[in-house]
Amino acid sequence: RAGKCTRFPCSFLHSEPSHPSGSAAASSTANGSGAPKRFADDSGFSGSAQRRGPNFKNNHNNSWGRMGANNKVVRKTEKVCNYWVQGNCTFGDKCRFLHSWSLGEGFSMLNHLDGHQKLLSGIVLPAGMDKLFTGSKDETLRAWDANSGQCTGVINLGGEVGCMISEGLWLFVGIPNAVKAWNTQTNQEFSLSGPAGQVYAMIVGNGLLFAGTQGQSPSIIGFLQEGILAWKFNAVTNSFEPAASLKGHTLPVVSLMVGANRLYSGSMDHSIKVWSLETLQCLQTLTEHTNVVMSLLCWDQFLLSCSLDQTIKVWVATENGNLEVTYTHNEEHGLLNLRGMHDLESKPVLLCACNDNFVRLYDLPSFSERGKIFAKQEIRAIEVGPSGLFFTGDGTGFKVWKWAEPVATT
Repeated sequence: RAGKCTRFPCSFLHSEPSHPSGSAAASSTANGSGAPKRFADDSGFSGSAQRRGPNFKNNHNNSWGRMGANNKVVRKTEKVCNYWVQGNCTFGDKCRFLHSWSLGEGFSMLNHLDGHQKLLSGIVLPAGMDKLFTGSKDETLRAWDANSGQCTGVINLGGEVGCMISEGLWLFVGIPNAVKAWNTQTNQEFSLSGPAGQVYAMIVGNGLLFAGTQGQSPSIIGFLQEGILAWKFNAVTNSFEPAASLKGHTLPVVSLMVGANRLYSGSMDHSIKVWSLETLQCLQTLTEHTNVVMSLLCWDQFLLSCSLDQTIKVWVATENGNLEVTYTHNEEHGLLNLRGMHDLESKPVLLCACNDNFVRLYDLPSFSERGKIFAKQEIRAIEVGPSGLFFTGDGTGFKVWKWAEPVATT
């Protein structure tokens, strides 16, 4: 009743029981003080989904994390039926386990495409193309026809794929000790040297390609600083040239994000660093997380970060320009990835992959749960597509999901 229950499913009611006339008013308060319970106001959201996160405006920063008034989660045993997966469950509708890869309303699975032999680490949809690309720890890159769902090509990379992104005509793939770049229009291929160890994260900002790397091994003089490498494409020489090296983290950089003319980097050293995209100087170091910062998301004036410390933190800039935590959302498991999108009713939704093989879907800014997506293994790759589509990748392949059209009312 205080809006703080984290159990799902909870053994207690999450709604007021029916009362005789006169007693309902006494139970309509949040804490017995007579004040009405406050809920988050979603009316201020606007904008459309973008690659780095949907835009929205929130005029009440303190409404983050308040329980929403309408939680549509279907309550059933949260385990997929193994016999149903194998196609031979005899209990049918009476089975107490799920006969579905998801739990919740408003979205459904369109397809499940297999092909990789190990965990997927990247899914990208280059703009203007009818192809989708996936990368995996099985050291391959696969191309898929977005219309038919057929695999149209396989490239052996000779190293595990740590991350993938697309920018314009370019597809970038991070592997150990290199970044592979393909021009999807001309089929030109480049190998960007410089990284030491696995490339865990990449982002494009201010005309530069940034890559977060595993970095050097400890030396006899102590731990060497881990870096972020940057390249710039030279149209005259038709090549990518090293542009900068950003040093400051003491352990590998595993997440990168660009927003508000800033580069944000999350690291195994538990910190987030804020860099100026103009000067490439570190402006601030955020140390509120207590474990690896796995993913970052810029959403209008907010920065969202998730960590293996089982928290999602929402950051907002203060008057002096520094970021401070305005809300912390707690999970029961470590978090691996964040993506943001709008459903087909233009409501903002946050997709959160956890290391319990679940993806949780939350309404924003209330963090009310919309549903869950299940998998046999960890879901490391999430991508948002057009027209309400989104994708989740696990151990062998990926699933295609779509938000349902809103029901027309008369």
